[in-house]
Amino acid sequence: MARDDDTPADSPPQATTRRHAIGWLGAGVAAPGLVAAGSAAAAPAVPPRPLIDPRTAYPRPPFPEQRQPWPGLASQMTPRPDHGERSYVGAGRLAGRKALITGGDSGLGRAAAIAYAREGADVAIGYLPAEEPDAREVIQLIRAEGRKALALPGDIRLEGTCSRLVAETVTAFGGLDILVNNAARQHAAKSIMDISTDFFDWTMKTNLYAMFWLTKYALPHLPPGAAIINTASVVAFDPPEDLLDYSTTKAGIIAFTQSLAKQLAKKGVRVNAIAPGPYWTPLQPSGGQLPGEIANFGADTPYGRPGQPVEIAPLFVQLADSFASYTSGNVFPSTGGTAAP
Repeated sequence: MARDDDTPADSPPQATTRRHAIGWLGAGVAAPGLVAAGSAAAAPAVPPRPLIDPRTAYPRPPFPEQRQPWPGLASQMTPRPDHGERSYVGAGRLAGRKALITGGDSGLGRAAAIAYAREGADVAIGYLPAEEPDAREVIQLIRAEGRKALALPGDIRLEGTCSRLVAETVTAFGGLDILVNNAARQHAAKSIMDISTDFFDWTMKTNLYAMFWLTKYALPHLPPGAAIINTASVVAFDPPEDLLDYSTTKAGIIAFTQSLAKQLAKKGVRVNAIAPGPYWTPLQPSGGQLPGEIANFGADTPYGRPGQPVEIAPLFVQLADSFASYTSGNVFPSTGGTAAP
């Protein structure tokens, strides 16, 4: 197992600069809000944040060709993804909050979990038992921030698992006010003829049914001001031919988000979605890309590289933050320069 606070082995020399930059993103909404309210003295002290060049801040393709069995481990990827283990600096924006994040062992969910803990939240992560090595690292990182951490292994294709994840989180933390529906199944296939009913059902249950069940069981516990954040994808707007079932679910997540936001406005619960472009996560080498495509993954973006999970963490924080109180029913892309609706 890698060190608990590991960064990618080939992290570029400007790691300290990235730390400043991500920390600035993490604190950037709270401080202006405080200043606008006439209480600038109450704003947290934020050191100057040097600029970084997003074109060269992180590894670029070509990458070594690599394959892993589903669901894949971040610790086995080359280069290892940066989830913010050392580069995310919090500013107390989520102090006292209680979060449940599915897929919190790696990828975008792990980045959100680390950021939430460093912003002051207690964090529960759902994950598959096969992802236990990655999950243990995240639990240790959360606890290192002095926050409560809860490990919740289980298969969210089962309604009973979704019910249990919510119930155990509420019991452990004394409540729940952030739900991040992030876990996903992605398996590339050249043709609809190559997608079996079992595989189709696997994707639908993981990406759509679980979101429905988790939200339904969480809702009675969510107070006014709580936030639900769903992970969609830019493939919902521009579906590639080899991600037919995955793209279908991601489009469904956007419709679910926008409809639910209207329902829950009267309860004071906000619902938003994040739509990432290509991000360097275990989803890709464990079946998310066709054989031979990993080497150039993300090369066709304007920045010429995939995103690293830490780069999307500030979005998860912003949408959970109470300062975003008028933001609901929206979809926020993160694409490395590619235009998105």
